[in-house]
Amino acid sequence: MRLLLVEDEQTLRKQLAASLIRAGYAVDEADNGQDALFLGDTENYDAVVLDLGLPRMDGLSVLKRWRANGRAMPVLILTARDGWHEKVEGIDAGADDYLAKPFHAEELMARLRALIRRAQGLASPLLQCRGIVLDTRESRVTVDGWPIELTAHEFMVLDYLMHRPGVIVSRTELTEHIYAQDFDRDSNTIEVFIARLRKKLPPDAIKTVRGLGYQLAAEAGG
Repeated sequence: MRLLLVEDEQTLRKQLAASLIRAGYAVDEADNGQDALFLGDTENYDAVVLDLGLPRMDGLSVLKRWRANGRAMPVLILTARDGWHEKVEGIDAGADDYLAKPFHAEELMARLRALIRRAQGLASPLLQCRGIVLDTRESRVTVDGWPIELTAHEFMVLDYLMHRPGVIVSRTELTEHIYAQDFDRDSNTIEVFIARLRKKLPPDAIKTVRGLGYQLAAEAGG
């Protein structure tokens, strides 16, 4: 999953980015509203963490512009403000959730996981398909109850597919959602990750749909 983290306070931004990367996310960063607006309009994110108090353009204006431009990614706003009316204004502008500073990183992670699940119509933090169970809270995967070891990129590919069971996902889409913007992207490596995953998962769990991409079969034999 790929996130955009928008926070002008450098120390906090770097701490949050490091925590998110350790949790298995690809993270792009912005420290001002204008850069955030551009990234949100031109890149595909699974969720955005957006501070309201930003230089060059405030977070609320950024969010309103995104929504006016048809950008529908889940947005979690951060605010140091205590006024309830500002939180309401953020929600009315199109935010999906908010978190007041100071906060615990664990709460931020939990709220992000919930936003990403809800965006795909999923309720449980345990994603299950064909004997595969992916625990989004612990970043762990089991097959028929047995834990399996995955590299960071293997996990990110499986995580993206598990959030979209039965949906055909192209190599380009996978590439856009498992790598940060400044990463040297190569869509050919997706084939390598898929091949490795197939050796660790039940037979035919990941199907290749010729000319279109990959599909995590929603049901056995599906």
